[in-house]
Amino acid sequence: MIINCIAVDDEPLALGLVCSFIEQTPFLNLVGRYSSAVEALRAIHAQKVDVLFLDIQMPDLNGIELARVLDNSKTNKPRIIFTTAYNQFALEGYRVDALDYLLKPFNYEEFLHAAHKALAYNQLVEKSNATPAAASAPVVAEERIEDEYLFLKVEYQLVRLALNDILYIEGLKDYVKVWLKNTEKPILSLTSLKSLEEKLPSKRFMRVHRSFIVSLDKINSITRNALQIGKINITVGDQYKEAFSQFLSKWV
Repeated sequence: MIINCIAVDDEPLALGLVCSFIEQTPFLNLVGRYSSAVEALRAIHAQKVDVLFLDIQMPDLNGIELARVLDNSKTNKPRIIFTTAYNQFALEGYRVDALDYLLKPFNYEEFLHAAHKALAYNQLVEKSNATPAAASAPVVAEERIEDEYLFLKVEYQLVRLALNDILYIEGLKDYVKVWLKNTEKPILSLTSLKSLEEKLPSKRFMRVHRSFIVSLDKINSITRNALQIGKINITVGDQYKEAFSQFLSKWV
């Protein structure tokens, strides 16, 4: 697979370094190099671009602003790998769904690691588009349900989680914790509980509290107002009691 790339940086030396790294990577194809985000935006609309190596601190339009413009665009959106000297933008880069965040100065090994994330992502999309069910489905954003798996954005990569491994999901403002069987620590992802609720199959998962979605077949015991999964007790919220009562009726 060959991935079309554009490099954007207002510093000539930094731009030259990224371009040289792209050119020595066999699966990357450099289709443009630009010193401003505005020029890059025009190029993206004019041709197919898979990955954008993008600086953040630039005049006129910075990298984060360009990422937001692309996120609202109806055209094919390239995935973004930020290349910046400023680590304070890392969280914002995560929120605009960047594939990776390379902190200057970075070497070719670090660059290649990020490039392989782009390759893995594009291979995943190509595989999904090859199936009839995925032909009309949207491209992966933060997460996707496909058959028996949840593809979840964790840090700067997509992680595949088996639905059968999920015990429950806990919402924490802008984040969720996905608790899995046979693991001590949860998977942490920057997404919302509501977004996951809309994508999970309702026959297998239920929202029982403003902060919890549970896997129905992992419930060990039930009372009228609470349930237990493993060692944790989860209270059923008032607005979810009616739906939970309907489910409870199947137990008695």
